[in-house]
Amino acid sequence: MILATGVALPRSALRYRFDRSGGPGGQNVNKVNTRATLFVNYEDLGRVMGPAALGRLVRASGHLAATGHLVITSSDSRSQVDNKRSCLEKLQRLVETALVPPKPRKRTRPSRGSVERRLRQKSRRGDIKKMRRRPRGEE
Repeated sequence: MILATGVALPRSALRYRFDRSGGPGGQNVNKVNTRATLFVNYEDLGRVMGPAALGRLVRASGHLAATGHLVITSSDSRSQVDNKRSCLEKLQRLVETALVPPKPRKRTRPSRGSVERRLRQKSRRGDIKKMRRRPRGEE
C-alpha cells in the first residue's frame, strides 16, 4: 500500500473494524456495519516514515490510541467500501502532510512595547514582594 512518495506500508499492517454507523440509514440502519475504523500499527509506520515525520504525524492528527495504533474512522457514506476507501485517503493525507518538514522559524526581536510591558510587570511584581518584607526600623 503506497501512502506517499517513498512511503509504502504492507497491507498486513492495516487492520479494519466495521461497526454500525450513526445517522440516517433507512431500514438498514440497525443491520449493516458501514462505519469503517482503520488501525495502523505505530511501529510499522515508524519504520517506513522515520521518527521526525512520525512525530509530526501524531502531533498533527491526535489519532494515536493507547494500544499503539493510529486510529482513523469514517462514516461519511452508507457504503462500507466507500468508508474503507475514505479511511485510506485520510491516512494518505496525514502521511503526506507529516512528510513535509516544517519551515524554520525566523528569529525576531521583541518590540519596544513588549519589552516595556515586560519590564513594567517585573517592577510591579518586585514592588509586591517588597511590601511583604518586614519593615526596616522595627525588630
